[in-house]
Amino acid sequence: MMSQAVQYMARTRAYYEAQGFEIPYTWAHFDKIPFTPLVRPLRESRVALITTAALYDRDADDVREVAIQTTSEIPERLYANDLSWDRQATHLNDLGSYFPLETLKRLVRDRRIGSICTNFYCAPTEYSHRRTMEADAPEILDRCLQDSADIALLVPL
Repeated sequence: MMSQAVQYMARTRAYYEAQGFEIPYTWAHFDKIPFTPLVRPLRESRVALITTAALYDRDADDVREVAIQTTSEIPERLYANDLSWDRQATHLNDLGSYFPLETLKRLVRDRRIGSICTNFYCAPTEYSHRRTMEADAPEILDRCLQDSADIALLVPL
């Protein structure tokens, strides 16, 4: 039996349509893509890890802000129960399947990437394009620059 990838975008659109929203769900986007070519080879680059998972149970706390945690230790778990995802197709029990910090550490040891930033960042998920583009994304960018990141690995959940 072959497993297939979860069709996240199609399922999200279908979910919102089933909820009766008149306007289809759209993702935050930039009219001008803010990506640039690599400045140095991967084996010399510093990688920032950004996730939409949280360090705490957001269902229990209504605070939505960028969170920071050291990359020196792999967290026991991350939280995403407040997010919409297919709970029949997957689960959050295997941290390594959606948060590649251990893999990044192995890539550093194997000299495939230069280093990992001192911290990783948890992006809030308020489903507000304005807040994402005007507050959260610029804050994460500033933090990545302070951490001397060359590359940002974005891991949505």
